[in-house]
Amino acid sequence: MKNPASRQASSGFEQLSFLPEPDFNPTWPNPATQPGIALARMLKGERLTQPSFGLRCWRLAAYVKELDYLGWPIEAQDVSCPVGCGTGRPIREYWLPQRVIAAVTGVKKGGQ
Repeated sequence: MKNPASRQASSGFEQLSFLPEPDFNPTWPNPATQPGIALARMLKGERLTQPSFGLRCWRLAAYVKELDYLGWPIEAQDVSCPVGCGTGRPIREYWLPQRVIAAVTGVKKGGQ
């Protein structure tokens, strides 16, 4: 066979499956910043959308991306735009998984 169909190993993911999952060790943002405020609300179990976050600007995605860069595993999905939003297009909803909230709550309680 002169030209393989793919240069990628067919089981590349399986080759790394023996490695352990990395520890959950995110960096905490400054609580006085917008990413810090968004994180605090999501740690309470709140699901955030831009209209629910407020501030009359469309920057929640940037704050969530900053949290992603800091190691927070934020989940997201498209939801329908609330009445009065004006666009009629789906918007993103962001939240933290319960396992993350439980891990952080345990760390905070154990650390105090």
